[in-house]
Amino acid sequence: MIGYDIIKRPVVSEKTTLQKEKANQVTFEVDPDANRIEICRAVENIFKVKVTGVCTAHVSGKVKRRGRILGKRRNWKKAIVTLAPGERIDIFEGA
Repeated sequence: MIGYDIIKRPVVSEKTTLQKEKANQVTFEVDPDANRIEICRAVENIFKVKVTGVCTAHVSGKVKRRGRILGKRRNWKKAIVTLAPGERIDIFEGA
């Protein structure tokens, strides 16, 4: 897999913003078949940073309801990437 096939999008929320500021960690939605080594190499190639660790988790889609109709959001995989001290990824800085 190529880097852009593995990394789908950054996850931006209050929790991920705090992780970015306090622990130098960035969260991405990734391909469900990708492993930690592939994710590490993809982030290093795309953003030109040094990665010290990768944690992954499968996120189950929530069951949502609209009136009597039940639906379900899709399942996805997220990766929490820990960067080396002094490294940064500015995804939405200055927007």
